[in-house]
Amino acid sequence: MPPERVHPWIDGFAARHGPFTASGDASVVHLRATDGAAAELHVPFPPLDPPGPPHVTRLVAHAGRERRVGVFLVRLGGYAAGVFHGDSLLASKVGSRLVQGRTAAGGWSQQRFARRRRNQASQAYDDAVQTAVRVLTPYLGELDGVVLGGDRRAVDGLRRDRRLAPLLALEKEPFVVVPDPRLAVLRDTPATFRAVRVRVLDPP
Repeated sequence: MPPERVHPWIDGFAARHGPFTASGDASVVHLRATDGAAAELHVPFPPLDPPGPPHVTRLVAHAGRERRVGVFLVRLGGYAAGVFHGDSLLASKVGSRLVQGRTAAGGWSQQRFARRRRNQASQAYDDAVQTAVRVLTPYLGELDGVVLGGDRRAVDGLRRDRRLAPLLALEKEPFVVVPDPRLAVLRDTPATFRAVRVRVLDPP
């Protein structure tokens, strides 16, 4: 849920299940109601600092804080990088590069086709890394975290690139899975990385 909905949701939890006790640590706040219902509220951008009571008040304040966050989305043939302050996009760059599909066509040998496809993919990923470095690095000292997304396999393949090391050192969950790293998709990512994830256990 978005940060601004956390306090109303907790009020609703109390209305549905009765008074509750709160506990937790730096990453999760636990609510347990008198009827046996329980809820786990996962802290965005942990740790909750400082952890401890009053847990709900601290969680609401922590979740609602406006952070400066770098976002890097990668899929084969497409990429996007941006810097957000809260929900506002301060800087961004989106790009794409043709990568042939998996099926050879036009009478090419399979080996020649595969080699060309590998070269295209390598160039596309290099473009993605260069873009991330160019867009995010100027804000490096100001970032509260870097959120990755797109296709997990594609991103994992870039982790060995030393140019990304300073950015990966700031990596924060969640991984944002998106089908196509377009500008509109990039603009929507705060709804995911700022959200408080909730797990509710109904009373037995």
